[in-house]
Amino acid sequence: MDPLGAPSQFVDIDTLPSWFEWYEADEVISSETLTEKFQDEVIRSPFPFSKELSGKVILWKGDVALLNCTAIVNTSNESLTDKNPVSESIFMLAGPDLKEELQKLKGCRTGEAKLTKGFNLAARFIIHTVGPKYKNRYRTAAESSLYSCYRNVLQLATEQAMSSVGFCVINSAKRGYPLEDATHIALRTVRRFLEIHGETIEKVVFAVSELEEATYRKLLPLYFPRSLKEESESLPYLPADIGNAEGEPVVPERQIRISEKPGALDDNLEEEDEGLGADLSFIGSHAFARMEGDVDKQRRLILQGQLSEAALQKQHQRNYNRWLCQARAEDLSDIASLKALYQTGVDNCGRTVMVVVGRNIPVTLIDMDKALLYFIHVMDHIAVKEYVLVYFHTLTSEYNHLDSDFLKKLYDVVDIKYKRNLKAVYFVHPTFRSKVSTWFFTTFSVSGLKDKIHHVDSLHQLFAAISPEQIDFPPFVLEYDARENGPYYASYPPSPDL
Repeated sequence: MDPLGAPSQFVDIDTLPSWFEWYEADEVISSETLTEKFQDEVIRSPFPFSKELSGKVILWKGDVALLNCTAIVNTSNESLTDKNPVSESIFMLAGPDLKEELQKLKGCRTGEAKLTKGFNLAARFIIHTVGPKYKNRYRTAAESSLYSCYRNVLQLATEQAMSSVGFCVINSAKRGYPLEDATHIALRTVRRFLEIHGETIEKVVFAVSELEEATYRKLLPLYFPRSLKEESESLPYLPADIGNAEGEPVVPERQIRISEKPGALDDNLEEEDEGLGADLSFIGSHAFARMEGDVDKQRRLILQGQLSEAALQKQHQRNYNRWLCQARAEDLSDIASLKALYQTGVDNCGRTVMVVVGRNIPVTLIDMDKALLYFIHVMDHIAVKEYVLVYFHTLTSEYNHLDSDFLKKLYDVVDIKYKRNLKAVYFVHPTFRSKVSTWFFTTFSVSGLKDKIHHVDSLHQLFAAISPEQIDFPPFVLEYDARENGPYYASYPPSPDL
């Protein structure tokens, strides 16, 4: 206990600013003013802006044992005797009675959570949990176990009507779990739990070290955006796997869907799986489950041209998801620095405008597979709604020209939504050679694209479809167009060419 009159070493969480309150005042966007605008023009995140949820979360650099939450979390091993910095601090401050009570629990399995009193701590309770040991080849099992840790802690807190929980970083360094991967799981699990059970828990504190703080500060905006602007800016950085409705990791290839009427398919399933006999099978003499067919067999049937259209689409979706997962995991900062692909405003129909700057693509100097990954990384959330592409061919050389093989590969890899929601491609400042190449490519290599291509010889023509205020122009494009076509003015009447 603190000597009489001495300041307490414990921290009152009511004095700590919430994650929302950390946001600088000039960055906070009035949701009342801009909500309608953003709902119309911006793709919403699966973790949308919520002032209430962001106000429940606290990021604090310090020792979790010092927090006066209703309960704090201790990360330990299966015998609850682990000697890590978090546990040692909790044991030291809680006093000897904690060890005696832990002996009565007879250990704790990985992913489980068990409760003890807080004894001499400011917190009334301690929730003990055991994080997984991480090995890359058992990554899926580790993800599921770590999710269970956070989920079971929160579930126990809810059952005990606790108003606040102080989390340490459960994935201790000695267990080898990559910090950033673990932080994604921690934040999304807490977010999903608060969405469903938020009325029972008032505050969740993430107590982190100086080393861990930077990662949490970087990833918190993805799951707890503090404004609609931050939500939109964070969306491209969400990982491909964001879990199910409760944040639990999902492995599609291992899902088994149980039939409501064993031995018979319902009407919806019959319609959905028509012609999919090669892809599905019934298990046992009285079938009760449907599960994914042999992947190798599917690939063989594809080569033989015997797989149904529905199964082909399923195979294509699986292949695209692999590319997307790789795109989210890969370091693509070198491709991003080229500024060859970026989102700008909207066209006259309110569709998102994406810009491609041909001159910024040094085809012979970069890894084109990484360029493809970057395209998928940026475009995946854009392509869920209608969009248009503006390609600046301005002042490109042979070192900037994408060959037809790469373009065909890109077209074949991307998801169907890219093709369905692409409404126009504005090819700005084309040359005669590029027009011929485009015609051959859209005629003989891909289908459904030719009618969407619009060759635009001047920016004045482009403004008939997209207002100049809605496009961020590279300076050299403006200079070239002014030199070749004369300067443009906002008072010009729209061109009827587009």
